[in-house]
Amino acid sequence: MPETSEGARSSETAPKGAAGQRRSLGTGPGRLLVALYGVFTVAAASRAAYQLIAQFDRAPLAYILSAVSAVVYAFILFSLVRGGEGARRAAVVCCALELAGVLGVGTWTLVDRSAFPDATVWSNFGMGYLFIPVFLPVTGLLWLRRARRA
Repeated sequence: MPETSEGARSSETAPKGAAGQRRSLGTGPGRLLVALYGVFTVAAASRAAYQLIAQFDRAPLAYILSAVSAVVYAFILFSLVRGGEGARRAAVVCCALELAGVLGVGTWTLVDRSAFPDATVWSNFGMGYLFIPVFLPVTGLLWLRRARRA
């Protein structure tokens, strides 16, 4: 078995955050974001799955938007856990899209209540979820901006 040189061994065991290594976005305060995005992924996905299967004819637009929100939450969660600059950039784009979705759907539900006979995760700016859906992308964007500088 060939011996490994000291230089190769030290690069294999270099701590995360070292040059060329992937930096985790889910450390420190980012852990709270990971936890919240995990909870919201499961909540939105399970709600949307049930509604799409059992009640689709009742409010298809609302249920499809709930499924879209679950996909967005899952992608952001994956990006935060994966880490690295590429994942950070992808998470920034998704957080911006999430914020646009929350603001758009939130406004739409206030202007035209008949368009949504049943609520989505983003209805009324996330009122059914204690307004966390409107604060989550803002917090995510701030964290991702800070992580870029670090």
